[in-house]
Amino acid sequence: MSEPTTDIGSATPVPAGFRSGFACFVGRPNAGKSTLTNALVGTKIAIASSRPQTTRHAVRGVVHRPDGQLVLIDTPGLHKPRTLLGERLNDLVRATWTEVDVIGVCLPANQRVGPGDTYLVGEIAALKRKPKLVAIATKSDLVSAERMAQHLLAIAAMEAELGIEWTHIVPVSATSGEQLPLLADTLLALLPEGPPLYPDGEITDEPEETLVAELIREAALEGVHDELPHSITVVVEEMGLREGRDPDKPLLDVYASMIVERDSQKGIVIGHRGSRLRDIGAAARSQIEAMLGTPVYLDLRVKVLKEWQRDPKHLRRLGF
Repeated sequence: MSEPTTDIGSATPVPAGFRSGFACFVGRPNAGKSTLTNALVGTKIAIASSRPQTTRHAVRGVVHRPDGQLVLIDTPGLHKPRTLLGERLNDLVRATWTEVDVIGVCLPANQRVGPGDTYLVGEIAALKRKPKLVAIATKSDLVSAERMAQHLLAIAAMEAELGIEWTHIVPVSATSGEQLPLLADTLLALLPEGPPLYPDGEITDEPEETLVAELIREAALEGVHDELPHSITVVVEEMGLREGRDPDKPLLDVYASMIVERDSQKGIVIGHRGSRLRDIGAAARSQIEAMLGTPVYLDLRVKVLKEWQRDPKHLRRLGF
């Protein structure tokens, strides 16, 4: 048996056979990728919504285990782009594919395998360097055993159709927790041996400002008109603990702006006499406090940045 190694820059011994590496979840919009990422990491790091194209950047979540470290990358859904932002999100997805050890393809059990799934897996099959592939039948709690059997057969048939090989096909439910441990075991076993990539206890490398902005956007997405979700982004202008407070009674000040593309959208987000804006603020504040464990004062404004999704200068300024 080989001796434990020590991680560079750390005094912590690494057990023999320790595995570490990257896996990403891909799938059509609303396939359950973000919910699955949060469930495996054990805390909320990626926002989830019934709205398509909710995820807008690659969010890394770290799963720490005695036998390895699994870094999960939640990516935007690959889609037919209608804006420059959409094109850049698709580029981000494809770039992520080239950097990971394993790709988990999310195929919701309550939907039939369709042309969008076939196109997505076909794009992965065309990569020069092919990561290992795991098929994940998400939302298993929503279907009967008979329907699941049909779904698994359809997933298996993609191998011959597309010239790929699934290393595993795993039904899973992120909401009920069904087979989550099996999925974690499966992904970890496919990673190379190596030392931890992140310090113990670190669950994401996302800056707190980014996580806060995403929680505000998640709150804003609930109940809005169909065309509006794509037009909303959030910028945290300033964030910090209020000075002069008793250390036992901290208060985090957050000043943030929700950016929309048209004046009419600004009116929708604000709502009648500011009612919708207050609801968004209350929902976001409770989520931010739960994540950071600190009482929060949230100052939320709405600004118009015309056609920001199509303007390279605006996209750069907003971090896309």
